[in-house]
Amino acid sequence: MSRVYDLVHRTRYAYAAPVTTSYGRTTMTPRSLPDQTCERTTLSVEPEPADTTAHTDFHGNRTTYFSVLTPHTELVVTARSRVEVRRTPPAVDELPAVPWEDVAARVRAGDVGDALLAVREGVLPSAHVTFTDAVRAWAAPTFAPGRPLREVLVELAHRIRTELEYRSGSTTVHTTQDQLLAQRAGVCQDFAHLMVAALRMHGLPARYVSGYIETRPRPGRPKLRGADASHAWVAAWLPGAGWVDVDPTNDRFVDDHYVVLGWGRDYDDVPPLRGVIFTEGSGSRLTVQVDLVPAGAEPFV
Repeated sequence: MSRVYDLVHRTRYAYAAPVTTSYGRTTMTPRSLPDQTCERTTLSVEPEPADTTAHTDFHGNRTTYFSVLTPHTELVVTARSRVEVRRTPPAVDELPAVPWEDVAARVRAGDVGDALLAVREGVLPSAHVTFTDAVRAWAAPTFAPGRPLREVLVELAHRIRTELEYRSGSTTVHTTQDQLLAQRAGVCQDFAHLMVAALRMHGLPARYVSGYIETRPRPGRPKLRGADASHAWVAAWLPGAGWVDVDPTNDRFVDDHYVVLGWGRDYDDVPPLRGVIFTEGSGSRLTVQVDLVPAGAEPFV
């Protein structure tokens, strides 16, 4: 069984004054994985770029660089993809019951097989994942001695879902884990960073995963077309199971309603779009539209 999606992700910048030159880097092409196939994909940039270059980064993510040399007051980047997903979420009791301390000890000893580089990198702090007393205190009740890592993952996701409020616009890309815990509200990006920080500071490999989730309307209500957004969750390394994907925002393991875009140490490794512009003006207006629909349905954007 599989699910096939048509995905459209459009980012639009409107500038207060003409921009003479734009240099950008996108991460808007879904990865092809054992349980996910990107069947086709296109990327368009308006105005027409002078050149584009496709690239696979250090983490294996598919990126595209572009330069727009035509003066413009609006930049629109649109990615369209068809993706087949064949992902079955694991049952908790079917995952290896390895105590979390044993996993950390294996990582320290380098007893991780071919995953050494990714696993060792997965325990380091990064720009958006910091090891602080506040995070350690918050996570402490979950890390009971001898507790299987599979149970740690389930409880961390559940606590984030139930102890913190999802509130759009309550944070920015620069919000720290300490600020999140102080205000007790954030978005999926913040929740993923918090769970990654809690795992890494206990010596457990974790990475930040960027992608999309198919939104489901309330019973009797139509789906809000074009209202989907990019999503973020966590992958943790568990011996005998590999990388296990968990979505703390929704308190669940990742299944075939998710499309993986890419992963890295934190958000900085996989932003959908970033770049540099040259202009004498200041300020811009950003609009993002995402639509993930079953193949054959007409995307709104």
